[in-house]
Amino acid sequence: MNKQTGFKNKYVLGISFISALGGYLFGFDFAVISGALPFLQKQFAFSSYWEGFATGILAIGAIAGCILAGRVADKYGRRPGLMLAASLFAASSLAMALAPTRDFFLVARFAAGAGVGMASMLSPMYISEIAPAAIRGRLVAMNQLTVVLGILITNFVNYYWLRNLGVDAWRYMFGFGIIPSGLFLLGTYFLPESPRWLVNNNLEIRAEIVLSKIGDSVFVRESITMIKGSLSGAANINYAALLKRAMLPAVLTGIGLAVFQQFCGINTVFNYAPKIFQSIGASQDDQLLQTVFIGSVNLVFTVVAMLLVDRLGRKPLMLIGAGGLAILYVFIVSALHANAGVVSVLLLAAIGTYAMTLAPVIWVLIAEIFPSKIRSAAITVAVVSLWMAYFILVFTFPVLFEHLKENTFYIYAGICAGGFFFVLFRIRETKGKTLEEVEQAMTMH
Repeated sequence: MNKQTGFKNKYVLGISFISALGGYLFGFDFAVISGALPFLQKQFAFSSYWEGFATGILAIGAIAGCILAGRVADKYGRRPGLMLAASLFAASSLAMALAPTRDFFLVARFAAGAGVGMASMLSPMYISEIAPAAIRGRLVAMNQLTVVLGILITNFVNYYWLRNLGVDAWRYMFGFGIIPSGLFLLGTYFLPESPRWLVNNNLEIRAEIVLSKIGDSVFVRESITMIKGSLSGAANINYAALLKRAMLPAVLTGIGLAVFQQFCGINTVFNYAPKIFQSIGASQDDQLLQTVFIGSVNLVFTVVAMLLVDRLGRKPLMLIGAGGLAILYVFIVSALHANAGVVSVLLLAAIGTYAMTLAPVIWVLIAEIFPSKIRSAAITVAVVSLWMAYFILVFTFPVLFEHLKENTFYIYAGICAGGFFFVLFRIRETKGKTLEEVEQAMTMH
């Protein structure tokens, strides 16, 4: 136990890491399509429309998964929801690997999206509900760390081991998803249930047992008292409560953050790096190698974010991210227009900026800013909004890039500039505050 904090840090870190493995599934499926697209284009004769749809259908499945996760999380608990997500992802990975036709593949990828959507909602929710306030930011950001690990490892495996397997290489790429989903399913078996869910379901003794594993007796008493206060009257709350005057500011802020994280445009680089580098004459091997570089930079700067989020704070990092990307996109347009070798450096700088700021911090804020009475419903709405925005982004990019070429990034630069002012005027700092203190701040009107 850490005597200064009263927290059993190793235990908290362990269960947070297991829950955060849900992020690895997100990272895996997020990255695997990038490496597999050149092979899928040959296998199923994808046009730019089908290329965008095959990439974006993951988001449509994720929306269904988020809705399902909200219901499962409230009725059965956070832990069963995480277990269901892992099982669904394992089955869909096998189905994608064996897909005989384009339509079969698309249905299987939709199912994979449902698993990813469940995990993307439940993993940060679970961590935020078991983590002490002083270290909650870096623990929720751990979910983003596993996302980027999933991206990097998948890109590495695709490039160094699977790309030389010929026309069927893409089947191995998707089939490998069984491994992380199996490990995640095994890990969730050992997770305790969220103490907030337990208290809300009149299982206070079990909640005290869980909290006693996390902190000392003072921490247990204070946590139970705060949870009871924040959950008072929660039983009859439903989605309609999101529209109440006291709740609406937090809900709109969460939706705005979620949509901005996608419309900032960086995920076009993750999903379409081979396409972007193909436009300046890079070979297929070089295109896949660039995805490894992107994943490496993403990992390094995500670690930096974990060190800064509870020190520097959420809002300063968000401002750095929005402003930095707006500037970098302008330079990227110029470099792509000139077919310059500096394109790779600028794209990596954009990835690093995003990984250190918007990528983890928005997930932290989404897990923090909603009142306990509406947390499941509000996180569901926010994450559904995020996935809808992701679908629009990746579905439209191939068509936009086909017609506008490098000027497509001017659109994202403008969105980032708008996002800077949204953060400046709408976001309140949550660093070091308990969820209950954040709730009081966000519902003031």
